Amino acid sequence: MPNVNQLILYKHFEDGQILEDMTWIMDHYDNEYYNREDITALLYDCINGLVELAGSHGFEGNLWHNYLTYLLVNNENAFSMACEIVGPVEGSINPVALNDFAIFKELFDFDLTRIEKTLGVNGISLLLDYQNVNEHSKTFNKRIRDRICETSRKLGEAENEHVFMDIMTEFYKDFGVGKLGLHKAFRVEHTQEGAQIVPITNIAHVKLDDLVGYEIPKKKLIDNTEAFVEGRPANNCLLFGDAGTGKSSSIKAILNRYYDQGLRMIEVYKHQFQDLNSVISQIKNRNYRFIIYMDDLSFEEFEIEYKYLKAVIEGGLERKPDNVLIYATSNRRHLVREKFSDKEERRDDLHASDTVQEKLSLVARFGVSIFFVGPSKKEFMNIVKVLADRNGIQMPEEELFLKANQWELSHGGLSGRTAQQFIDYLLGQKKDIGDAI
Repeated sequence: MPNVNQLILYKHFEDGQILEDMTWIMDHYDNEYYNREDITALLYDCINGLVELAGSHGFEGNLWHNYLTYLLVNNENAFSMACEIVGPVEGSINPVALNDFAIFKELFDFDLTRIEKTLGVNGISLLLDYQNVNEHSKTFNKRIRDRICETSRKLGEAENEHVFMDIMTEFYKDFGVGKLGLHKAFRVEHTQEGAQIVPITNIAHVKLDDLVGYEIPKKKLIDNTEAFVEGRPANNCLLFGDAGTGKSSSIKAILNRYYDQGLRMIEVYKHQFQDLNSVISQIKNRNYRFIIYMDDLSFEEFEIEYKYLKAVIEGGLERKPDNVLIYATSNRRHLVREKFSDKEERRDDLHASDTVQEKLSLVARFGVSIFFVGPSKKEFMNIVKVLADRNGIQMPEEELFLKANQWELSHGGLSGRTAQQFIDYLLGQKKDIGDAI
């Protein structure tokens, strides 16, 4: 029988109760000392847990193998974290990992139908070829879910623990491990234990090609991000300019483009800046590249949170890790609000220039500033035309432009966002698209 107590690296699983219960059943299902009804009840609890996991994660096929694979891809340990993104490693960690994979291979190879026959129950056979009513996962994107199921099948067919180890190493290289490996984007939650990095499971699948125009700003953002993911020197970025011009969408699109190369994104709000040092300490030694994303960043004159941000970006005793950059969007060029009345106050300020520099120094710490300007009327109509063609809207160009002009006059003016909202409106009409608006 597989002895999970002899595992060295793969321990302390977050969802390990089913593993604990199933291995106990494997050891005692044919032992007359234990009450058969109690064993059967525990078995059905495990079956329930596996089916529920399949429902929430979209698993299908051999649910027992899916579950074991799920544990392996989520367990952050010395071996899995060493292999994430970089692949096979050398050293004494390999034979230690091989010990654990040999135990997991025994778990994969165990014939669960023996338990079913001995106890005279039904249900286990169902787990071995489970057909899911909904393959969509509430936890992973479809690509990750498919890869976990595929890896589960490969592990079930592995000839020995060496092949088993190669399969897992390949997974860690392609996707990473744990929440930071299996998810693209994260948010920060402040708990009693401190700042927690929490996955965002439903993010917009924006592509850079979806953003019509803005080729020069997009090129600057791409160049800086490519340097970052390739390990070359890169700068913090400030995307500023008119509302609705695609600043936030560009950053989301950057994440989608470079996720496969180890890029991850953590969204942080102003009131969480005091947690930045804690967040960075949790990610600085991982093999991913992290963008800390701050959307719609600006400060009123009485807000002092920008001082936390200044210290984190540059100026503290501890240097910002090479695998962390900060990308921010703002409608303001200088981030900290200044008023005409400030000029009056500076007359009484013995060191007025110092006060000005204090407010401007935050922007100076973003090495790359990218300006997104609102489109002209001609550019706006071009955006509308391109989006209409992409979405299959059949309408004479003259009529389309007339309706687009009517829409922008009453819905926020000339911007890419307004154009997209206009197209969404047309697509949402139940009547003939030509009669829309």
